[in-house]
Amino acid sequence: MTENTRRRRTIARHGQLHSPGPLSQLLKFIAIGLAVVLVSGVGVAAYVVYDLRSTQLANSVELEGQSADAVPPDISEYEGGFNFVLAGVDTCEEAYAGYFGDRCSGNDSEGNLNDVNLLVHVSDNPRRITVVSFPRDLMIPIPECTDDDGNVHSAMSKQPLNVAYSDGGLNCVAKTISELTGQEVQFAASVTFGGVIEITNAIGGVDVCLANPIRDRYTGLDLTAGTHTVQGLEALQFLRTRHGVGDGSDLGRIGNQQQYMSSLARKLISGETLGNVGTMLKLANVGLSNLETSTTLNDPMTIVQIALAVKEVPFEDIVFVQYPTGTDSQNANKVVPNYTAAGELFDAIEANAQLQITHQNTSNDGVIVQEPTPAETTPEETAPTEETAPTEEAAPTEPATPDNVVALPDTIKGNSAAQQTCSNGNVR
Repeated sequence: MTENTRRRRTIARHGQLHSPGPLSQLLKFIAIGLAVVLVSGVGVAAYVVYDLRSTQLANSVELEGQSADAVPPDISEYEGGFNFVLAGVDTCEEAYAGYFGDRCSGNDSEGNLNDVNLLVHVSDNPRRITVVSFPRDLMIPIPECTDDDGNVHSAMSKQPLNVAYSDGGLNCVAKTISELTGQEVQFAASVTFGGVIEITNAIGGVDVCLANPIRDRYTGLDLTAGTHTVQGLEALQFLRTRHGVGDGSDLGRIGNQQQYMSSLARKLISGETLGNVGTMLKLANVGLSNLETSTTLNDPMTIVQIALAVKEVPFEDIVFVQYPTGTDSQNANKVVPNYTAAGELFDAIEANAQLQITHQNTSNDGVIVQEPTPAETTPEETAPTEETAPTEEAAPTEPATPDNVVALPDTIKGNSAAQQTCSNGNVR
């Protein structure tokens, strides 16, 4: 099929960086992540998933090269682990359209774009989770794709990533990310605005930290510095804000969104959510009711197995990174892949290394890393005793580190769930 560089009318509005469309999409990933993790370990939750299977089947999409019949009965059979593509699609549902102004009612209201895109890699032996966020304005080739109705869409040589969904649906998003990264994608899902609001309500909110206040007239978010529990519409505003953090760019927003995901992961895995059957049932019901999934997720037990596989992963091995980019020479408002740095990232992921972030955040980034506060001690506690007093021969003890650690290039931004980050609000 011949490549072309056609543009659709829905693309133009996302060339404008002020568009609110990308907004809540990240939270959409959250809905998916929740729907996966929340189902773990409790038989009654699995029953709820099974009860929702008819809805799930109706909303399932075939991924090219991934047959539902080929999913192994035990996901541990995936050598090296498996990959999820999680997409946030800016669908305007009637119940929530009033929150989003022109995005859902004006000239900006056409089309459904995948404004948040994540590749979640779950490795094996040991289990590690790496979540890679891709900018919506990443200019890359879009491959030939078959949509939900069986129509074939020709390849495009260079378009923003967020047109893949409008071009060929969820399958096209997964295929585009797979070809960009060289990673086979076994599972995929997307979620909508409403799912974001309902999921955060069901979980009882997520704690977020602000190093500086955020006041963003574009999203309506107004928060003071400090820690806040956000849910529903406010959580959506927090994830939408671009003008309120860092340098006001989409890349800054991704960092801010990753702070939210880290906090969410800690809340889920700590047992605060997984240990509460009632909350899990609500999350399962809300999450799966708002998902479009690949047919490879049609078996509820696959979801349960995935949840069981990830819930014991240590926080330091849950890492959120931004796909490395550079400015597009043809359009300063767009970015292009940094293939060299990306190659190092995915080599480390393939090696199942523990990833070490070396990037030092600046005032342009969406978050700052909050260093842990040293524990307070009394003079008596710190004074050496006769038995422990250091001698000239004593050597300092260095903390043990895993043998398989890879320091990522400093062009790759991110953090682990073990780190506390705070939103870098631009109200000083």
